[in-house]
Amino acid sequence: MSRSTPLLRPLLIAIFGLFSAVLGAHSIPDVPVRGAFQTGGEAEITIEINPRNWTESPKMALSLEQKEFLTYTDAQREELLKKTRAWVATYLEFTLEPIGRVQPDFTYDFVAETGKPLMKMDDAVVARGRWKTKIPAGVTGWKVRSLPGHKVATVFTNSVDGKEHPRFMVMFPGESSFTFDLTGLAAKPPTGPTPGSVGTHDTDRGTGATFLSYLKQGFEHILPEGLDHILFVLGLFLLCRAWKPILIQVTAFTAAHTITLALATLGFVSAPADIVEPIIAASIVVIALENIFRPTYGKFRLLLVFIFGLIHGLGFAQRLIDERIPAGSLVSALLGFNVGVELGQLAVIGLAIAATFWIKDETKYRRWVVIPASALIALAGVLWAIQRLS
Repeated sequence: MSRSTPLLRPLLIAIFGLFSAVLGAHSIPDVPVRGAFQTGGEAEITIEINPRNWTESPKMALSLEQKEFLTYTDAQREELLKKTRAWVATYLEFTLEPIGRVQPDFTYDFVAETGKPLMKMDDAVVARGRWKTKIPAGVTGWKVRSLPGHKVATVFTNSVDGKEHPRFMVMFPGESSFTFDLTGLAAKPPTGPTPGSVGTHDTDRGTGATFLSYLKQGFEHILPEGLDHILFVLGLFLLCRAWKPILIQVTAFTAAHTITLALATLGFVSAPADIVEPIIAASIVVIALENIFRPTYGKFRLLLVFIFGLIHGLGFAQRLIDERIPAGSLVSALLGFNVGVELGQLAVIGLAIAATFWIKDETKYRRWVVIPASALIALAGVLWAIQRLS
């Protein structure tokens, strides 16, 4: 026993690190960049910047809520706008082809996330920039580059004459968008193709790019961002290291969250986040406590895993819903995200196996790994549930 304890210390430290980090986890503050173009040349570019973006850890930082924002003085609000302008100028590069780089003259106001008006006291406040302009003659396209040095994704979407274009892109720092076709929009529409067909020739290429982009997002939604889902998957693993129980549990969880992820993303079902998120936290507690007090694998365990999988799927879907994916790209984004989530879950299990495979004595494994780790996971879930209910 004395020889085993030091060897287990790194594993327990890693789990405790997850426990500490999970208490600060929040929705991911992506930066939406949208172009709205009209035949004849009218255009409006909008962006939304969450104040969390310029913190050291945007994904862990607390959102600025309206109840706090209402106490801000004019000077404090102006300071927010100053930081917003500096962030945009530093990390986003806008290009009109063949003109070259341009610097939009954004006019800013404060709104809730996804561009909605600020209404509730717990609404997250973001700065929305709008640039109304006219497409110069000869411009054939535009694109955005997310410059290195920051830690959030940029979502590039466009519409023509009020019709959303199906191709879009999620860019990580250091990546550039595709060039969105603006040919002919600055002039009167020619006879032949309708205005809505502008740029549609690249739709097929966009389907594969959307799938791969969301596969990457889905993976990162688990590793390293999805600390609640990581703890849940670890809870599944800790019950039993035999491959069959692990495989069946993960399959049940995958089948369940795939159902609700698809239904919620496609708009067939919905549930408010302030209900879903505390239940996800509670599911972590239940699974972890089962590992300690009822360490048996059977139908009841599978039923629990399936039910909680349905809830986790609603949580996964919120990420896709918030990004307002164009209808034409929704299926490829959904498939890519789901595959990425599965790969992330398998990676978590693979890491857990690699960390514990050398412990051959099952009694010591349960005493020094399963029980302490499950206890920490349960405690993290309890504190997280309290935080999400407050």
